[in-house]
Amino acid sequence: MSKIIPDVIHDQTLTLVPAGMPVSDAARLMRERNIAAVMITDGPVLQGIMTERDITRRVVAQGLDPSATPVGQVMTANPDTLGPDDRPLDALKLMQERQFRHIPVVSAHGGILGMLSIRDLYGFVTAELENNLRSCELYVAGESYGVGA
Repeated sequence: MSKIIPDVIHDQTLTLVPAGMPVSDAARLMRERNIAAVMITDGPVLQGIMTERDITRRVVAQGLDPSATPVGQVMTANPDTLGPDDRPLDALKLMQERQFRHIPVVSAHGGILGMLSIRDLYGFVTAELENNLRSCELYVAGESYGVGA
């Protein structure tokens, strides 16, 4: 059975910022790292996330100054999270139901492990579906009949 970590997320560099960081600095960091979301922390504790969508809706559209607005003011506080052993299809369902594009992955003790994006999930689920389809085609063609028996 596939798991979020290590099957979907692996070798990820965490991008953690303090709640007092200006939105403009966080946005530059997002651009430099080519990411669409950052996790806001207080020490090792996850406080929230801020995404490109948050910047658009909560800063730009509201006429706030990104240089003077701290990320803690516009973040999504106490976000839903996933565990490393959660299944990718369950994560996809949650993200679809709640219209998330990003969701933090944390350990049972609250340690921050990564950020799952819908792009990560799309790539993984697409590969899984292609593998399943190939297996079915081989079975139907009789090329894998009895394999593993």
